[in-house]
Amino acid sequence: MSKRPIYYDTETTGVRPDKDRIIEIAAYDPVQERTFESLINPGCPIPPEASAIHNITDEMVKDAPTPAEAFKEFAAFCSEEVVLIAHNNDAFDKPFLEHEFRRNEVTLPSCPYIDSLKFSRKYRPDLPRHSLQHLREYHGISANNAHRALDDVIILHQVFSLMIDDLAMETILELMSEKQVLRHMPFGKHRGTPLKDMPPGYVRWLHENGALDKPDNAELKEAFQSLGMLPN
Repeated sequence: MSKRPIYYDTETTGVRPDKDRIIEIAAYDPVQERTFESLINPGCPIPPEASAIHNITDEMVKDAPTPAEAFKEFAAFCSEEVVLIAHNNDAFDKPFLEHEFRRNEVTLPSCPYIDSLKFSRKYRPDLPRHSLQHLREYHGISANNAHRALDDVIILHQVFSLMIDDLAMETILELMSEKQVLRHMPFGKHRGTPLKDMPPGYVRWLHENGALDKPDNAELKEAFQSLGMLPN
């Protein structure tokens, strides 16, 4: 039986999974036409700088479910043969899920994941940017209340459906498991430059400043190492 896609998104108190908390989680099942959405009381204040992004305040979550309650409901929503899809999943949403489920002693659904950001970067290198909002604009999809979880989930479903056309989830998982060999600089002032022609000083600067240690840049670091431009 084909795996059923479930698109999901989280809003948080910050960007560190080991320190910050999920305060909203939402998901959309386009096959069964179901949605899931829940604010979460994190048990700690929401920093003003986080509220400025997603507009979720302490007042809004004071009577919301506890993390354990919300995550159990989310896990039940994701039952059966599903694949979870999020934009920037590997570097953000999934690490937050893993920390939060473990912290609250809830069993995380055992299913594959797809990072739509990585898919876009891998198969649409012609695009200048790969943020969800840029992809929305590129595909001519109307704007909504960006940075609230369910709104972002609906946009993601629309965008990703156009990107993958009629590919099955199993095919997408196979494509994303294939090793990609980077040959050109994917970002920055040298974007598009063959990696072998990159200025050594710039590569060294990226390395010394930790840019290549970010999860999203693991393949870039490995490519520079294979070219002998960085130590293994």
